[in-house]
Amino acid sequence: MFSFKALLKNLGPGLLFASMAIGTSHLVLSTKAGAQYGWLMVIPIVLANIFKYPFFEFGVRYTNVTNTTLIQGYRNRGKSWLRFYAIITLVTTFTILAALYTVTAGLFINLFDLSKLAIEIDTVALGLFILISSLLIVGKYKLLETSLKFVVTILFFALLITTLLVIYKGQIDPLSDFKPTPIFNEAGILFLISLMGWMPTTVEASSWISLWSIEKWKFQKIKPSLKESLHEFNIGYIMTAVLAVFFLIIGTMTLYGTGVELSGNGVVFADQVVQLFTTHIGSWAYVFIAVSAFATMFSTCMTAHDAITRVSIDIIALLNQKNALKTNKKYFSFGIVLMALINYLVIAQFSADMGKLVALATFVSFVVAPIIGYMNLKNVMSDDLSQAEKPPKWLQYLTYAGIVFLSLFSIYYFYFQIFQ
Repeated sequence: MFSFKALLKNLGPGLLFASMAIGTSHLVLSTKAGAQYGWLMVIPIVLANIFKYPFFEFGVRYTNVTNTTLIQGYRNRGKSWLRFYAIITLVTTFTILAALYTVTAGLFINLFDLSKLAIEIDTVALGLFILISSLLIVGKYKLLETSLKFVVTILFFALLITTLLVIYKGQIDPLSDFKPTPIFNEAGILFLISLMGWMPTTVEASSWISLWSIEKWKFQKIKPSLKESLHEFNIGYIMTAVLAVFFLIIGTMTLYGTGVELSGNGVVFADQVVQLFTTHIGSWAYVFIAVSAFATMFSTCMTAHDAITRVSIDIIALLNQKNALKTNKKYFSFGIVLMALINYLVIAQFSADMGKLVALATFVSFVVAPIIGYMNLKNVMSDDLSQAEKPPKWLQYLTYAGIVFLSLFSIYYFYFQIFQ
């Protein structure tokens, strides 16, 4: 029987997933989708959330049943599977974290008006790396979960209120000579690749939920049932989908038809986002919205930094046939610092154009999404799970539909690049 009390106790991995997902894919890409393409972009946002759902659900299912991570599952299927996942992690690790910290640093500069002091974005990013790394090393998973429970809850209601106020004020009047931005050209296809590649987040993040689940059980000292784990995850997943639509609405209602394009520069973009949030609400809401936007990205940086470190250590341990969980505990602090150092160097080189970092990370995520989805399906359909614990037929069919959907879109992209 469903227990609300048990659900509240088990809240953690699903909310961390929501916190991680509502960063760049939502604040940057959903807002930009509404600003440039209007209401039509609700279709790819909804489709991406539906078709990717099984890929993430399998991470929760596999870990709850087997008490091991999805990454261990890849190793069980064969070392070549693990090597492939290692390559994907290597490619996306430095681009994703660098992109997240760049946006967050831009919001920080905007919030405290540091541009007048000529403080560079990479300097602010370095400060964020030091602060977040310290929090993760000292507080570890327990601090991460406890703090983000409050942050995600506050953000959800803050964005709900903001969205309702924007709708109440009505959509901004378009320019008299406004022409809708075409979607099916090179720029439009590239943007769709980015949007669906990172909506609600990268498919390879399914293993992140897997690792968070195990960490929660360790400090909670009790493991929930499969049903309870799936309930908790579904709350976080639904929240990410709803928030994506909120950001789309705000972008559409405040910028679509004005001819204003959101910048690829982190500081300029941050100022544009906060300004568009206050367009219809009023200047009194500026600080409130700026802090909310910064909290969104700060929490995303924390969750992504934590998860990517755990995944990287897990992969290295399994490739060397060591106990992944013991290795993760031993080298976690070192991994956090190393990730911060490498991604700071990336930001120092590419901070002038955050858009290139986001485009590269999301493109890779989109292309490999159907492959990772298939790998996750093979995990949950293996003998590691009993017949009763395997996903129901409808979820299996949705998985195949998602793999086909994302594969066809990737093929169309390559066709467009070659023949157009």
